[in-house]
Amino acid sequence: MQATREGAKQEAGLIDLVDLKVHYKIGGGLFGTQKIVKAVDGVSFGIRKGETLGLVGESGCGKSTLGKAILRLTEPTGGKVFYNGKDLAHLPHSAMREQRKHLQMIFQDPYASLNPRMTVGQIIGEPLRTFGLFSGSSADLRVQELMETVGLSRRFIKRYPHEFSGGQRQR
Repeated sequence: MQATREGAKQEAGLIDLVDLKVHYKIGGGLFGTQKIVKAVDGVSFGIRKGETLGLVGESGCGKSTLGKAILRLTEPTGGKVFYNGKDLAHLPHSAMREQRKHLQMIFQDPYASLNPRMTVGQIIGEPLRTFGLFSGSSADLRVQELMETVGLSRRFIKRYPHEFSGGQRQR
């Protein structure tokens, strides 16, 4: 994937990517030749507060890899990722964990990203409790509020992912 945005260095944004790269080494073996796959190669863009970015491309072009590199679920090979002026690409893992409270990626396939053994209430509540944002009944209340915010009734809180439509699962 290659992308550039004119003026990416002009004004600091909420998120700024500068020459982000994710390269994978494949093959090699004992006598084989090692090849480099450039999944993301030199991507630069910025997102300002209040802006929305849609990332579109054919299957296998690097969209998910780019998102994972921004969140450091996959380590970038090169480049910089700034969130509110902080370079995420070089933060220690403990500090990156703190930043993930403010960042999220919505995967295209909701079946693959939702645990089928957990209710939707448990799925939504897990990061609230894990990151120490809410606990006990305040977490339960926040889960209900979040469900209503995305147009899902509170009565669905004990339902499992397979009981929702594809659009409902993405919400």
